[in-house]
Amino acid sequence: MNWDAELDATGLLCPLPVLKARKRLMALKSGQILKMQTTDPAAIVDVPHFCAEQGHKLLDQTESDGTQVYFLQKA
Repeated sequence: MNWDAELDATGLLCPLPVLKARKRLMALKSGQILKMQTTDPAAIVDVPHFCAEQGHKLLDQTESDGTQVYFLQKA
């Protein structure tokens, strides 16, 4: 998958990954995609909730070796 911006939020805990994603998405145009990596265990709940609340699309989420990768499309 192609993306327009990337956010490395590994090592950050709730709520910082979502707050940083919000800030990064603000700089993107509607329809652009943000790839976010995080190790925060709460992100599995926080990121989908954030997308639903803000109207963004959660295109994909995967986990490998404790690192979660999310692809968010700006509303």
